[in-house]
Amino acid sequence: MNKLTPFEEWVIKNKGTEQPYTGKYYYHSEDGVYTCKRCDAPLYNSKDKFNADCGWPAFDDEIEGAIKKVEDEDGQRIEILCSNCDGHLGHVFKGEGFTSKNVRHCVNSVSLNFEAKKAEKLSTAIFASGCFWGTEYYFLRTKGVISCEVGYIGGVNENPTYEEVCSGKTGHAEACRVVFDANRISYESLAKLFFETHDPTQLNKQGPDIGTQYRSEIFFLDENQKSTAFILIAQLKAKGVDVVTKVTEATTFYIAEDFHQDYYEKTAGKPYCHIYEKKF
Repeated sequence: MNKLTPFEEWVIKNKGTEQPYTGKYYYHSEDGVYTCKRCDAPLYNSKDKFNADCGWPAFDDEIEGAIKKVEDEDGQRIEILCSNCDGHLGHVFKGEGFTSKNVRHCVNSVSLNFEAKKAEKLSTAIFASGCFWGTEYYFLRTKGVISCEVGYIGGVNENPTYEEVCSGKTGHAEACRVVFDANRISYESLAKLFFETHDPTQLNKQGPDIGTQYRSEIFFLDENQKSTAFILIAQLKAKGVDVVTKVTEATTFYIAEDFHQDYYEKTAGKPYCHIYEKKF
């Protein structure tokens, strides 16, 4: 628990109330999350804050499971507390018509802290691990990943078609281009997921799919990605894993046909040759 000032203790532990229009978050409008002053638990998103002209910060919704509601001893009002630490926040009122949700959480600023939303730091990674449907499946379900596209990379033909790549004559690999928020997930974490969702010991195949287009390969976009890939491979080899994954500087990535994008989302299927196995 965080150390509180005497005034904070009076409000949060003894259910006091700060004077209206005096709290630091009453006029506050920055994008982010309001957290509990005592235990740091997330309580409210800034998108749910509105101006009720009541003197205290007002919210018409809470983060799911964050708030506990208890009737006051006199039965006149409903008190709201942090579900995690029972810290007093204020009271909740219904039926006032301020917003479409028709609810107002009237919260003491002194019961809150605020964490500003960090601007997205977008980065890109490219991985090939067999059929790109399965490669994309796991990355799409990873927190911090913004988007995925499947396509072809590492070959000689421009704008190859799926049929041309499958012939094995173009030299391309089926791959997934991942756009991610580096403030939320690291390239290393994505590379570990790459190794843990396919078999990096299989040469030019993955499960029942055979051919150079199904090879295991990391296409790096900078020296940091290159170094990270080689370090992870060394770690796996030290554990006795006979890794055959190539590490290659990225060339032109050609987006595959629409049919292949988000394939398992469209078909409600699951990968047939990609299975998660913890390796690190």
